[in-house]
Amino acid sequence: MSYYNKQESQNRIKKVVEILNRHNADIVVIYFDELNVANGWYLTGWVGQFEKGAVLVGKDGTTMLLGGPESEPFAKQSSAISDTRCFKAFMVPDEEYPNATIIGFPELFAELNKKFPVKKVGLVGMGEMPYSVHQDILAGFAGCEVEDLTDEYLKLRYIKSDWEVEQARAATQLCYKAYKAMMEKVKPGVKEYEVAAAGEAVCRAAGANGFAYQTIVGSGERSDAVVPTATNKEMKSGEMVMLGIAPRINGYAGTFGHTVPVSGTYTPEQKKCLTDMIEVMQVTKSMLKIGNSGRQIDAAGRKLYDKGGYLKYLVCPFAHTMGLMEAEAPFFGPNSDDVLQKNMIVNVDVSFFGHPTLHGLRVETCYVITENGAEPLCPEFEQELFGYVK
Repeated sequence: MSYYNKQESQNRIKKVVEILNRHNADIVVIYFDELNVANGWYLTGWVGQFEKGAVLVGKDGTTMLLGGPESEPFAKQSSAISDTRCFKAFMVPDEEYPNATIIGFPELFAELNKKFPVKKVGLVGMGEMPYSVHQDILAGFAGCEVEDLTDEYLKLRYIKSDWEVEQARAATQLCYKAYKAMMEKVKPGVKEYEVAAAGEAVCRAAGANGFAYQTIVGSGERSDAVVPTATNKEMKSGEMVMLGIAPRINGYAGTFGHTVPVSGTYTPEQKKCLTDMIEVMQVTKSMLKIGNSGRQIDAAGRKLYDKGGYLKYLVCPFAHTMGLMEAEAPFFGPNSDDVLQKNMIVNVDVSFFGHPTLHGLRVETCYVITENGAEPLCPEFEQELFGYVK
């Protein structure tokens, strides 16, 4: 079984070829690794383990998967692009594979030139690409013009197809099931990792192919950490615990964020701050309309947030898009001129951190932008959050 959709991959490759034509480039090399999965997954529905890699797309529609010999059999089984080449630059350092055929970029350059002259090379992911890989590419394509095409490639992921929206919807609804399982484990004396395990088990059992971030369970002072991963800390009565999980369905993330009382009952101070954050969430959601910019979206929620005296504890703006990553461009912050478009997936993520008595608090859920505004990907969870506000 694989996680890619063949028609989606073919459509995306055509869009990459269009970028090459606009820039008069002959090929593009799109870097990825286990941490930076999205650029490669977008075309392949796949990412290797241990080894780095790249997708090559040519102006004639040629596609190749460049990687290491350990990932090659896995790629041939599970990647939408299965024509592979192995490179030392992408291998585990100093590992040996005596039966593998290893080439370098000069050999690839020679092979491609038998199809068409390669005079201009586009690169995607230069900010994540190791220096040694970048230098190997430049040396292998010596004499060619090189252009960074990252920004234009990333914009292909801004607006989601209907198929992509459905994957994110399934992942977000799975989050709600995970949230319920995690809530059942939240009690004084329970370790944070036990709560995380309950949510992750639900996601894996339902077919999640991985997680877009390490599961968040941070109780008491640990919630100051913004994205605290679960530890062996025991939760204590009187504390709140910040929860979050991000399962991927066919590569696409969903998420939820909530902060709940370990004892089962909020103190008056905890309840007031929670409802304040949810009110900011409601105002932010109301601004999620086609054509609104990040500046407009942020300003409405920020005014209410400031009224409550929370600005000195603000770390993150209130809205960002989601897709193959739980948080990806564009980010609709106070200085953003990006505008909402139909079929963008936007998370409303309202939080504060470093509060002297409450530490950190987050509420978050996901929406798809429609002609009628923001549609929740999990209405049940939105209703649960909004139910705190009377």
